[in-house]
Amino acid sequence: MDDLTFKKQKLDPKSASFCAAKWYNATIWLGSGQTTSCHHPLPHAIDLEEIKTNPSAIHNTKQKKEQRKQMQSGQRPAGCEYCWKIEDIGRDAISDRVYKSKIYTDTALDEAYSSHYKTDFNLKTLEIAFDRTCNFACSYCNPAFSTTWANDIKYKGPYTGLQSDGRNHFTHAHDSAEPYKKDETNPYVEAFYKWWETDLHKSLDELRITGGEPMMSPNLWRLLDWIETQGDKMNPNMRIAVNSNLGAKPDIINRFKEKLKNFKNFHLYTSMESTFEQAEYIRDGLNYTDWFINVLNMMADHIPSEIHNMATINALCLESLPEFLERIVWFKSAKKTYDVSINYTLNILRFPSFQSPLVLPDDLRNKFKGNLEKFLSSNMKYLEEMEVNHTQRLIDYLDVVKTPHAGAAEQSKLQKDFKTFYSQYDKRSGKDFEKTFPIIGEWYRGI
Repeated sequence: MDDLTFKKQKLDPKSASFCAAKWYNATIWLGSGQTTSCHHPLPHAIDLEEIKTNPSAIHNTKQKKEQRKQMQSGQRPAGCEYCWKIEDIGRDAISDRVYKSKIYTDTALDEAYSSHYKTDFNLKTLEIAFDRTCNFACSYCNPAFSTTWANDIKYKGPYTGLQSDGRNHFTHAHDSAEPYKKDETNPYVEAFYKWWETDLHKSLDELRITGGEPMMSPNLWRLLDWIETQGDKMNPNMRIAVNSNLGAKPDIINRFKEKLKNFKNFHLYTSMESTFEQAEYIRDGLNYTDWFINVLNMMADHIPSEIHNMATINALCLESLPEFLERIVWFKSAKKTYDVSINYTLNILRFPSFQSPLVLPDDLRNKFKGNLEKFLSSNMKYLEEMEVNHTQRLIDYLDVVKTPHAGAAEQSKLQKDFKTFYSQYDKRSGKDFEKTFPIIGEWYRGI
């Protein structure tokens, strides 16, 4: 069943806002004790007292239960604005609530829709971060999700003069994201393991581990050790997925491969959206050639059965995004040799809003939109339906949408902050914006 038919036949009859992710999917940051239903809504705090008696409350929070009630009655939870913006484009645009629901059975969808909104549900898909330890400081990330970013702020001081960054991403080290020291017991992590050992290892269809960089977290190895010794207790069809920037040292990557080489349902998620020096500018700490080789080696060693590339669509990547997507198409051709499939998703950045693709002037947006249209026209036959839809919705987004999110500052203020941020980023990291991005650089020079 194609995506649009699924929406019309399976979701719309329930309600105009129903999304199964609110029941069966979660992203949970155990380091800071926060959760959300998928990676789009803002995270909210987990009740520390509630998880003492109900470990599943790391997912089944009061806030999510209220939003389930809204979805059952067709109301739109405000936190799910990412999907509402896509759907309000019209043109039968497919939002992520379709993809987040389509992975579940009709029975599971019906059970969620007909349940009492206060009922606790065991997760079927879970993305979990144990901590924020990371070896990169990607320009659109921030100290809440990267220790490298946190150290940059601690030792070089805050970024200054940013008027539109209401969340203060770059002004402090976000110590609240890491309230427990490395030698302290983290109650959120322990609640996860209690739930994992009783129910989650049986109910999950997919466990996805993110970060930071998971390979740098001791808890990744703790979990992989459990799976190695007690994996026969797990749902036999469960997928283990790991988000990795593939920038760890070779001995760590080899250890990672060794742990997972016999696991049949391992999927690797990695992230890239541009090429060479532009990629290395956006993702500070990256060696693009190393990343490319590591992806190819993963395929050659048959470690994952599938590789998923998650592109974060920000203003800077649009200059070389079509070139990068051509490389994904080249990787697809390698499936004949390695029998490992690869695909991509295009996830549109909204925060910090001054790095959104919508910060660009109309002439650049139209230019990059045209480049994507050429890529899509030339490569349609090699792409999955989801990839076609993601590419087309980005084209439509650049054409139609005017503001990154509700409450965003006017474009002129975002553009000023764009210049303010990257001029400081250059000085702190020894980079050169105008040299690296010749097309955007002409406009940037004049801000």
